[in-house]
Amino acid sequence: QVQLEESGGETVQAGGSLSLSCVVSGDTISNYCMGWFRQAPGKEREGVVSFRVDTRTTYSDSVKGRFTISKDFPNNILYLQMNNLKTDDTAIYYCAARRCGEVTYNVFGQGTQVTVSP
Repeated sequence: QVQLEESGGETVQAGGSLSLSCVVSGDTISNYCMGWFRQAPGKEREGVVSFRVDTRTTYSDSVKGRFTISKDFPNNILYLQMNNLKTDDTAIYYCAARRCGEVTYNVFGQGTQVTVSP
C-alpha cells in the first residue's frame, strides 16, 4: 500500500510563496494518478491539482497560474509550488493517490497546514 507524507506548510503573508512536498513510499509515483487536495475551515475538501504521468496536469480554476505541481521521480517526491498566495488559500493541504483505473482518490496523507495572513 502506498503511503504519503506531506510537509512544508506554514504561515505566510498574502502575495508570498510556499512549496509543499509529498514523500511517496511503498510504491512509485509513476504507478499512480496523484493529486493535491485542500480543506479550508468549515468547507469540504476540494481538488487543487491532479496529475498522471501519461496525460496532462489539471489545475482548479482557483489556483491556475499560481500553483505548479512538479515531480522528482528518482526520489519519489511530489511538490506543489504555490505563488501569489491569497488568504482564501488557507487550508490543510493533502497529497493524494489512486490507481489510475479507479475513479476516486483513496489514499491521503495526514495533511499540512497552510495559513495565509492578510
